[in-house]
Order: sequence, then C-alpha cells, then structure tokens
Amino acid sequence: MGHYDDYKRRVLRISQRLSADGYFGSKSGSGGNVSMLVDGGDAVVVTPSHLRYDVMTVEDVCVVDFDLARIEGARKPSIETPMHVATYKVRADVSAVIHTHQAFASALSVLNQPIPPLFDEVTLAIGNTVDIVPYALSGSRELHDNVARKLANRCHCYIIQNHGALCIGADLDETFTFVELLEKSATIYMQALATGKPVTVLPEKTVAQLHSAMIARQDREIARKQERHVTRMKVVPEAEPSH
Repeated sequence: MGHYDDYKRRVLRISQRLSADGYFGSKSGSGGNVSMLVDGGDAVVVTPSHLRYDVMTVEDVCVVDFDLARIEGARKPSIETPMHVATYKVRADVSAVIHTHQAFASALSVLNQPIPPLFDEVTLAIGNTVDIVPYALSGSRELHDNVARKLANRCHCYIIQNHGALCIGADLDETFTFVELLEKSATIYMQALATGKPVTVLPEKTVAQLHSAMIARQDREIARKQERHVTRMKVVPEAEPSH
C-alpha cells in the first residue's frame, strides 16, 4: 500500500458524495475539486482535472508538493490546485479544501452578495460572515491571490464571485459539513430576500462571542499540528556521521 493511498481514498469518498448530492453543480460532470493536506504539510492530495466523479478511482487522484510538482498520479491535477495550496499556506488550521458549484451559494455569487450571520449554530461553525472573493478566471494567479487575501478573516466558507463556493476545515468530514451549512444559509437567505422584507441578523455581541469561540477552536488545531510536528522531529533518527 502506498504512502498516500489512505488520503486518496478519503478524497475520493468525499468527492463522490459531493457529486452524488449535486454540490458540484451537476451529478454527471467534473466541476469542483477537493483536496487534503498530507500530515506534516509536505504534500497535497487533490482531485484530477476533467474527470467525472462517478468513474474516478483511487489511482486517478493526484499528489503534488507545494511547488505543484507531481509526486503521484498520471492525470493532471485540478486547475484549481494553486488555490488549494495557497489556502494551506495562509491558514495553518486548515487540512482540507472543498470547492463547489452548489446552487444557492452560486446564486449569491452572481448577485455578489455575502451572507450575514443568521443562525448561531452556523456562525459558531463557519464564522461571522460568508464573504465574497472577487472574480478572477479559474486557475489564474489572480484568483488564488484573491482567495488568499480573504482567508485572514478566519472564516470557513467563502463565495467566489460568478463562480461558486470555497469551504475549508481541519478535516474532510468537517469541511463537508461546512458545505452543507453554507447551502442551508444560502438557501434560506435567498428565500428571505425574495420576500422583500427586512432580514434580521444575529446581535453583534453574540456574533463576536461565537466567532471568538470558533477562532479558539482553530488555535487549538494549530497547536495540535505544531505539537505533532515537534514530536515527529524528535522521533526521526539522527543521521550517522560520515567517515
């Protein structure tokens, strides 16, 4: 069994679930992409470009380093791989990235409309707002630079203008939940806006408390990863002196 096989299986499992649930915009297409950071931060496991998820296999999933050099996989990595790598570089708490074309979040992307804090359980999970990442062409340096600049708000979900959505988290299962919570909020927000009546949001004090609790959770994850890195360095045997 290869070093990256378990990561590939997890990426494939979540990708096929997202596709079957329609989060990639169509159930028979190849839109959207998913990645996972290899423990230790030396590589990224990511879905390939232009391959339907219902026929994708573990062998099709790609592995690249932070310079985008291919480590494993015969297929071309997703065109959005630089966006994933930029996310891992900027956010030390993140180990999974999911880019979707889900319906209601995408509707807000063409309205250029961020989602305010509407529900306390959602705000605690994904942060105080779902902000808009300015449009840039898919796969371009401008796009992943735009994404990287937005990540400083420490939230877990973003809407990419005229494109789709980006959800990030500590692991793939958690990030899948963020995808679901984003679509819940986007759906209800769109339906509320359609009534023409004012939309109420959470009180500022409550939002600040919930957002702070989320950041504290992120900080614990960063500390955990740093501790594992230090432990790993301690158990690596020192090289024997050359003669």
